Amino acid sequence: MTKGSDLLVAALENEGVERIFGIPGEENLDVVESLRHSSIQLVVTRHEQAAAFMAATYGRLTGKPGVCLSTLGPGALNFTTGAAYAFLGAMPMIILTGQKGIRSSRQAQFQIVDIVNTMKPLTKSARQIVSPTTIPTLVRDAFRMAQEGRPGPVHLELPEDIAAMECEAVPLVPPHALEPPVAGAESVERAAALIRAAERPLVMLGAAASRPASSEALSRFVLRAGIPFFTTQMGKGAVAGGSGLYMGTAALSERDYVHGAIDRADVIVAIGHDTIEKPPFVMRPGSPTVIHVGYQPASVEQVYFPQAEVVGDMGRSLALLADRIEGKVPNAKALLPLREGILAHLADRAGEDRFTPQRIVRDVRAVMPSDGIVALDNGIYKIWFARNYRTQVANTLLLDNALATMGAGLPSAMMASMLYPDRRVLAVCGDGGFMMNDQEMETAVRLKLNLVVLILQDNAYGMIRWKQAVDGFADYGMTFGNPDFGLYARAFGCQGHRVDDIAQFAPTLESAFQAGGVHLVSVPIDYSENERVLVNELREAFPPNLS
Repeated sequence: MTKGSDLLVAALENEGVERIFGIPGEENLDVVESLRHSSIQLVVTRHEQAAAFMAATYGRLTGKPGVCLSTLGPGALNFTTGAAYAFLGAMPMIILTGQKGIRSSRQAQFQIVDIVNTMKPLTKSARQIVSPTTIPTLVRDAFRMAQEGRPGPVHLELPEDIAAMECEAVPLVPPHALEPPVAGAESVERAAALIRAAERPLVMLGAAASRPASSEALSRFVLRAGIPFFTTQMGKGAVAGGSGLYMGTAALSERDYVHGAIDRADVIVAIGHDTIEKPPFVMRPGSPTVIHVGYQPASVEQVYFPQAEVVGDMGRSLALLADRIEGKVPNAKALLPLREGILAHLADRAGEDRFTPQRIVRDVRAVMPSDGIVALDNGIYKIWFARNYRTQVANTLLLDNALATMGAGLPSAMMASMLYPDRRVLAVCGDGGFMMNDQEMETAVRLKLNLVVLILQDNAYGMIRWKQAVDGFADYGMTFGNPDFGLYARAFGCQGHRVDDIAQFAPTLESAFQAGGVHLVSVPIDYSENERVLVNELREAFPPNLS
């Protein structure tokens, strides 16, 4: 005989799960006990939201579902932001929550919230387990569903009486590889004909292009096609650097320097674009012809309505497309002469002796090796890193342009450090976002991670304050106080550093990485560049079309 929780853990081991992130509760104690006797490490976090962010980032970096665990009610509800983060960001994840017993109601409605129906709009599937014998098939189906098509989170709720219920042993279901179909020959040839005839072709790499399984095939396609490319924010770092074809990142929707190339293109090959991202460009009548290449058909929006589609396994479909265009696009590099000017503008003022976003990005790039991972929280600095930070290795700049939630930067960096302990990992957070999950510094110390956390301090919700000013509103409701971050870090058992001289910024980061362990580095940030560059300079360079 066995019990439900043992079957659950055995099924998770069968899927290759090595870690589960979460917080125990009364309703999942049987699962915790089964984990104690398993090969799976239970990584206890200080808040369920952080556990979900870590599980989602595991899925993002590996392509395999990360797993998070909570109790019922309040613990499960703390997963909702992480579920939305994974759902919009297409990150495979399994969410396991507990619940009161369903065969009796000895505690009436105490703590009971309908978590299954709460999770349904935030996940690909949400189900309650009502029999222990169904657990192996439900777990196998959950992992398959989390990975197939557009990846995302799947929720399973295990009531405590089902977890404790004894039953006969049930065979596990062997996992099998998922092989999405290749795009049809007609659609590939149609796209190839448009590209071959283009006068000013351009390639765009979007969010789905940055999946781990895609980067090698994408890099080969870029080199074989020989067409300049730009990226969306979440597509940044989808391919290895060094091609000489990178034109920039569309951190804004229009009227940035990279849009000087986008607006001139007559054909844009949009690879892996997912409209959950803030638009990298705006389609209008008379816009360039757009070819959508992706695992899924295009989502037609007011600002995105492709005229041709290549739908199927991205790697194999791109190989077929490259076969038809390699060496056959006479105007492949027509837009490449714009590259030097675009990238030169992005380097403007990066050497100034103050804590501007440009200087911070430059110094971070200098300290991080090519395979170093930078995980961004959400704030105005995300736009600067998206525009200015150059990547040489795929998937080394992690940012969220889908849910774009604050508080995810630190847990995401922690997950990256766990997966790649020999690589430098830097979390970049605003003071507002950092304080939303700062308690996980204790988790990072307990796990003995090698991690540097950079806090950009302006004592305000900086992005919204900037938008408030741009929209002509009075400065109101955006500022707050902060602790002494150096003392705060040391209270968690970390090393704390405050840098007020820009000349000491890069050396401080370097020494922190060399020392190992968990370090927190706080610096002031001069956001006057936001209005000067992102508003005034770009308005002068690309005046609005009022026609």
